Amino acid sequence: MIARLRGLLDSAGADHAVIDCNGVGYLVFCSRRTLGLLGGPREAVALHIETHVREDHIHLYGFADTAERDWFRILTTVQGVGAKVALAILSVLSPDQVATAIAAGDKAMLARAEGVGPKLAARIASELKDKVGGIALGPAVAAFHTGGALAAPAEAGAAADAVSALVNLGYGRAEAFAAVARAGGRLGPEATVSAIIPAALRELAS
Repeated sequence: MIARLRGLLDSAGADHAVIDCNGVGYLVFCSRRTLGLLGGPREAVALHIETHVREDHIHLYGFADTAERDWFRILTTVQGVGAKVALAILSVLSPDQVATAIAAGDKAMLARAEGVGPKLAARIASELKDKVGGIALGPAVAAFHTGGALAAPAEAGAAADAVSALVNLGYGRAEAFAAVARAGGRLGPEATVSAIIPAALRELAS
């Protein structure tokens, strides 16, 4: 199995790149996020690779970092999420944003990806909710991470009320969740709703 490629960028398309490794060109499917980080033709690149072997093909999927690769692996465990859909999600959301959207149950955020309808977005959020704590999460979500299990807003007391208040003010659920997480991380576990909401609003304004 190929796990990593290092070489020169030969060419790139809307969903793939060709990496020249000592004269051999490898076709690698990538998210738009990763493609945007590759630079121009003949520039040196290094990609983490996920190799999928099927009866009728061998496909290589490339990632700029291990966080994106790990989310690709996890997303493809959900029924209805193949490699193409997983890359579509990672094209519109960073790994931290995927984690936040799932932890917050923000189906609308997940549905921004091409090929992800409301039902599939709901399935992703539901099936992966308990798994997000096992990944290297960003600091916004880690504020809710305790004891190896991620506490969703509905289980987080004052934080849940603060998230609901921000959503009622018109902010997206994942956006509100991340702001409350950052504010709660600074204020500590004993912070009240009245303290969290203004602190979260300052996070949103910064």
